[in-house]
Amino acid sequence: MQPRRPPPPAPGSGPWGPRPAAPLIALLLLLASVVATAVSESAEDPGQPQDAGLQRRLLQQAARAALHFFNFRAGSPSALRVLAQVQKGRAWINPKEGCKVDVVFSTERYNPESLLQEGEGHLGKCSARVFFKNQKPRPAINVTCTRLIEKKKRQQEDYLLYKQMKQLKNPLEIVSIPDNHGHIDPSLRPIWDLAFLGSSYVMWEMTTQFSRYYLAQLTSVRQWKTNDDTIDFDYTVLLHELSTQEIIPCRIHLVWYPGKPLKVKYHCQGLQTPEEASGTEEGSAVAPTELSNF
Repeated sequence: MQPRRPPPPAPGSGPWGPRPAAPLIALLLLLASVVATAVSESAEDPGQPQDAGLQRRLLQQAARAALHFFNFRAGSPSALRVLAQVQKGRAWINPKEGCKVDVVFSTERYNPESLLQEGEGHLGKCSARVFFKNQKPRPAINVTCTRLIEKKKRQQEDYLLYKQMKQLKNPLEIVSIPDNHGHIDPSLRPIWDLAFLGSSYVMWEMTTQFSRYYLAQLTSVRQWKTNDDTIDFDYTVLLHELSTQEIIPCRIHLVWYPGKPLKVKYHCQGLQTPEEASGTEEGSAVAPTELSNF
């Protein structure tokens, strides 16, 4: 009798039993990891990341809006900052809520003459979270800046400006700063800086996701004598909206005293009612809108 032959091995098995399915298991684990990562990132990102060009524009817009808010909150013409460069950041769009931007950027002192005297070592760095609510004005902003002008030096410069303004024998009345050639007389620079300070609040209030404002000119300035220690100004500015190239006249009333919260009232052409803001004891503007809804 012929010896019985063992049955042929089953597909996928060897002489020692079934072959391990390690390659298949590894592939399944890799796919599961990729899916889990994608789900995690989707949960962390509250909106859809935009293309690179739109990202850059939103980062620039958010940085400028944050600086308008910062300048008003600081309440010091000696501490005015302007945007130097956006360093990094990211923007998200939520069609139902709006646009959220996280941005880090460098700044420099606003006064060009001070910048030339002190050099690039006096650049500052800021980080901000800005929320534009579906093209509505007045974005919610949280901003922190470092490497600013020393507090003692800022107080000295502010008080020197204050003293000069208070010692004027007659209330100040000026037309057109800068002049038609773009020149600002050094004696009028403090007036321009104070106007820029008050206008920062107006520009923050009017800024949207796409609208961007620039202080073009003061067309009239009038200083009022006061019974207290404050400096009281009425002035008219022309704000240049860059996306539409529209020139918007705004009447602004400013009350300022060094170290105290800035008070601003304004009315711009096309707005229904004047807006008013005053800072807290820390020089902070009205509280920003919560960002937790995004």
